[in-house]
Amino acid sequence: MIFGLIPSRLASRRLEKKALLDIDGLPLVVHTFKRAKMAKLLDQVIVCTDSKKIGNVINKHGGEFRLTSKKHKNGTERIAEVARKLKKAKLIIDIQGDEPLLNPNDIDNLIKFHKKNFKKFDIVVPCIKGSNLDSKNIVKVLFNKMGKVLYLSRAPVPFGFKNNDFNLFKHLSVISFKKESLIKFSKLKESKYEKIEGVELLRALENEISVGTFVSKSNSFAVDVKSDLAKAKIIMPHDNLRKKY
Repeated sequence: MIFGLIPSRLASRRLEKKALLDIDGLPLVVHTFKRAKMAKLLDQVIVCTDSKKIGNVINKHGGEFRLTSKKHKNGTERIAEVARKLKKAKLIIDIQGDEPLLNPNDIDNLIKFHKKNFKKFDIVVPCIKGSNLDSKNIVKVLFNKMGKVLYLSRAPVPFGFKNNDFNLFKHLSVISFKKESLIKFSKLKESKYEKIEGVELLRALENEISVGTFVSKSNSFAVDVKSDLAKAKIIMPHDNLRKKY
């Protein structure tokens, strides 16, 4: 089975209680949940949260949630707690709760790619081509022609020292894990470059867990700061998927 797990916490740092902030009449995390449910290849979608308030909101809107420990340092550890109890899980799709404009096609394309490359990659994170990616809130992806991720950074890498005619790629907030790889990953200590960059997946690279990527045509974005929230509020009422729920 393939499970979509959405980590969500109330104590967000950059935007207070952002999971419950209203966007076009619904809490942010509810938009994410409802769009994840539209993915055709997910067998089940569960919100993983340390907050009863978030859980109650999800339940009110017809969703499923699991309460997790408040001690987790990140969303990956949070979904790993739930994944351990999912005995039939083959793939775990980590869907960040701050993606209210999530496109369910991104999830289905990710699942198709990982199933096709199941023996090759333990973890898969899609990326999209972009410009003006200087923001430290955007994680950039470096990968080879085989789709193997070489490094991830909040800095605009690679640096155009000799040639500025290239594209930067940022990773999407949906990640596919083999269940056993997720459990292994969650048990590892925070790694050297992960601490420096603040990018969780660097822990996988530093421990020789294979991470793959492919270029997606998505245009989804995460709500991290007030300007993102304002943008989402403008877009949401006119979004085609919004009209379906």
